[in-house]
Amino acid sequence: MKKISIHIWISFFGLISFLGVYGLENTFENSIFLGVLMIYLWITEAIPIYVTALLPFVLGVPFGILSTTQLAAAYGDKNVFLFLGGFLLALALEKWHVHTQVARAIIHSVGFSKPRLILGFLVSTAFLSMWISNTATTLMMLPMGLAIISVLPRKDQKSKFTLYLMLAIAYGASVGGMATLVGSPPNIQMAGILKQNNGITVDFISWFKVGFPLVVILIGCIYLYFYLMLGKAERKENPQVNLPKQPWTTNQLRTIAVFSLVVVLWTFKTFIVDWFGIPYGDESAAILGSFLLFIVPGKNEKRLLNWSDTEKLPWGILILFGGGLALAGCLETNGVIAYVSEILMNLNGIHYFTLLLILISIAIFGTEIMSNLALVTVFVPVIAAFAENSSYSVLQLCIPVTLAASCAFMLPVGTPPNAIVFSSGKIKIRQMVKVGMVLNLMALLIITMAAYFFM
Repeated sequence: MKKISIHIWISFFGLISFLGVYGLENTFENSIFLGVLMIYLWITEAIPIYVTALLPFVLGVPFGILSTTQLAAAYGDKNVFLFLGGFLLALALEKWHVHTQVARAIIHSVGFSKPRLILGFLVSTAFLSMWISNTATTLMMLPMGLAIISVLPRKDQKSKFTLYLMLAIAYGASVGGMATLVGSPPNIQMAGILKQNNGITVDFISWFKVGFPLVVILIGCIYLYFYLMLGKAERKENPQVNLPKQPWTTNQLRTIAVFSLVVVLWTFKTFIVDWFGIPYGDESAAILGSFLLFIVPGKNEKRLLNWSDTEKLPWGILILFGGGLALAGCLETNGVIAYVSEILMNLNGIHYFTLLLILISIAIFGTEIMSNLALVTVFVPVIAAFAENSSYSVLQLCIPVTLAASCAFMLPVGTPPNAIVFSSGKIKIRQMVKVGMVLNLMALLIITMAAYFFM
């Protein structure tokens, strides 16, 4: 029988000690304890992070820090359904191998030299991650990358090309998710927190205007770094890769049609609402697309999606969103965020560029050791409250921090794509740390400059 983790014992005795000393009377202290307990369990992963996200359900009402209405509003937030719709669209794309067609088309378009293969994987992974979770994207692309490596001569299978091809998949998945509101969990979490706590709406197109150009710049800089580090000798080699083109199937085209409809509804929402007078949210478009997938017939299939396909749906992420919003609401309602914001007021007088450097540095290097979703859940409400009480714009501080939370390049534990690619055995941890440190600093500078001059 496996022993209970020391972290679980620490959490248990911490809870007993807290109740013995403070009781249940002070909601301010209760809120701080719940926040600390959840962050500790998220960092140590003593229990699944999705289970930790249910703690507001367990302790919220007994501690007097959340009502049942607040819990329902958090776990049933519209952004939870936006991601649910996104996940169902992603399931259909994966089921009919649309991702493989997209990746194959991009790789064929860039060519088969080593630098171009790296570019092809970097771009195709980033593109897919704009719409599909970075974890799913990495799992889709890794077998294709390993297939290319397997056809190389044995002496080349531990070369720089192998290293950078694997890292292109990991980093492309992390960076690509920054482009769209549905591309990475922290993006949706930030939007939900700002709507809930500050009454600020961040929709799909407003995020895309900021996220997509930044992703293009980051992908270009990552490729340039990989290209320079590859060396002249390897840049000249052209491995023989057999990736024949395949015709698009009927089911793939129908899935693309439904997906394209949702993207159009997201992109032109303002125009459609003004012109036709039909109000809807991004989550409505996502759920409509998902609804159609269960209706549109597939060739040799009753429907493009069957309910049995939802067994692959990452339900835990939806619970994680709800738990994060519940924690953020708890800290906001009981005065914790206002208190920390007052402490941050010491930074109010410093130059905006310096402030960005400090906050973005915390986000980038903090997400190396804790979940980016957990970091955004805790950090964004505090920064938003600080911004409202100072001369800074809420979005000008919260968006760069949220984007930076997706830039964990150094450690396998920093983000799922890193861990998945590291598990291939093709990368040593010192290699990831060495390359990741450079890219962390690169991302720090690029995001700070972009926020300072363009946001």
